[in-house]
Amino acid sequence: MVSLGAPTTAAAATATTESAQPGDQLPLPSRDETSVDGGKMQDGTLAAPLHEVAVRKQREREAILQRFQEWRLEPVDGDVRDVSELPRSRLSDHERGIVTSDATRIVQQIADGAWTAVEVVTAFAKVAVAAQDLTNCLTEIFIEEGIARAQELDEHFRATGTVVGPLHGLPVSIKDHILLKGRDTSTGYTAWAYKTVADKDAVVVDVLRRAGAVFYVKTANPQTLLSLETNNNIYGTTSNPFNRTLSPGGSSGGESALISSYGSPLGVGTDIGGSIRIPAAWCGLYGLKGSVGRLPHAGLLGSHDGMDNIVGCVGPLARSARDLALFCQVMHAADAPRLEHQVLDIPWRRPPDVPLPPRLAIAILWDDGVVAPHPPITRALRQAKAALEAAGHVVVDWDPMDHQAHWDLISKLYFLDGGEEYRQTLRDGNEPAVPQTEWILSHAPPKAYTAAETWPLNVQREQFRARLLAHWNATAGATGRPVDAVLCPCAPTLAPPHTTVRWWGYTSYWNLADYPAAVFPMGRLDPQDWASASAGAQPAAPRNAVEEFVAAQWDPATYANAPINLQLVGRRLNEERLLATLQVVEDSLAAAAKTATA
Repeated sequence: MVSLGAPTTAAAATATTESAQPGDQLPLPSRDETSVDGGKMQDGTLAAPLHEVAVRKQREREAILQRFQEWRLEPVDGDVRDVSELPRSRLSDHERGIVTSDATRIVQQIADGAWTAVEVVTAFAKVAVAAQDLTNCLTEIFIEEGIARAQELDEHFRATGTVVGPLHGLPVSIKDHILLKGRDTSTGYTAWAYKTVADKDAVVVDVLRRAGAVFYVKTANPQTLLSLETNNNIYGTTSNPFNRTLSPGGSSGGESALISSYGSPLGVGTDIGGSIRIPAAWCGLYGLKGSVGRLPHAGLLGSHDGMDNIVGCVGPLARSARDLALFCQVMHAADAPRLEHQVLDIPWRRPPDVPLPPRLAIAILWDDGVVAPHPPITRALRQAKAALEAAGHVVVDWDPMDHQAHWDLISKLYFLDGGEEYRQTLRDGNEPAVPQTEWILSHAPPKAYTAAETWPLNVQREQFRARLLAHWNATAGATGRPVDAVLCPCAPTLAPPHTTVRWWGYTSYWNLADYPAAVFPMGRLDPQDWASASAGAQPAAPRNAVEEFVAAQWDPATYANAPINLQLVGRRLNEERLLATLQVVEDSLAAAAKTATA
């Protein structure tokens, strides 16, 4: 049994709250006591005083969790950083076999009659409950409903010998701001809590439900959504299960924390600046941001509804590359263009219909010219390069283009109203901005643009896209044909300490371009690998204040056990080719690892 912390009593916490000011940090009360201070932070503290909406929401969530008390672990000492294995510690061997399987295997096992939907959903629900206590990743919990649906699916299978669809019995977790019929959609805003219960499913949820998916939880996202951290004034901060002093990313950070804890095999997130890729990367997962229009997008709640200068994407977070393809195949098998007018009528091609040349050409972006990546990321790029070349593929350098200019432009396109809608929603809820909201709003223009003033910005966006297209085509000079993909960092750091994200440029660049991008894991950081001073060398002369801040963050001890990930980028509307290329990259890495250990 893990050692217990010394919980603060509810009475003491309440007394402290009465004298606290917004932004103060308070001790965490016992989860077994009803308290106005139930929101868990990564270090056992709370932002205080809690909003009355937070009090109600957290009490309701705790009451639901107490119905599954036998699934919960003893409270874990706040000094325990790596809790990634703990949620599975009480499972049977059979249940561990279920939750460590990827979605593709799970649906096959159910279709073969080897596993039932009930045992699969129950196994993941057990882990989800424990993961919530350890990482604070869940918002809405409706496990009984999920098990009841699983029972219906099992009865159908017993009666007919067939599955209802390709995801029959698969538990799927949903990011909070995606509409799920009958469930609240607070989206991290106190102003929206209890006022935004969905009366219908988002299109992506509708497709998944008809394919046989089972819903049982919704997961945390940050205040405003426009953050690569996951914290808000309703639920507090979500932590990274591999190191709870670090961020799980955002804005789909509840998904990444849950899936990497093995509390879900497949999750649905959204991405307008890196919000699928960053959480997936920082929690050692796979994630896909497609081109706008390839996957359904209708049925989301957010402050930026109606903004079409930069459009976000719905996409999967998963534990295997093939699960990313499975998700996309299900969307297109449902004839998504007939369900949502924004979805492009482009059939999804499976591997036999996605021919790749025997020798791929891959370009590597080592440094975007604005913020250099930390040494473990550069090492991962070198490992990938060596593996690809050993497998006979061509690897060239990608010259960075317009990375600072892209940020100057996209930060305007995010805030054409000067950030006023975000600020007004905070005022409506009588809540302060959390630190990451304050930081991103500091990049907003000082005033709203007029309609006419937005037109030149849209022209700049299209000019950027045209330059990037020409830049990509120009790689033919080194390879004889344009490269098949670009391999690059997902961020300049691994999962950083909470509230310290300062550069989105490695992901938001591809949102501005509208190019598909996938992230994939490359192991985890062992501080002992970085013991020598030379191994941790960083730029001697930072090029700007952000790079100076990021360079100062590098300390192997800080990032202990943090996942290492890379990003692979393809050409617009070529998601299938991107995923096929990712498979080649992973095969090359596996072959290199096998050779190294032979």
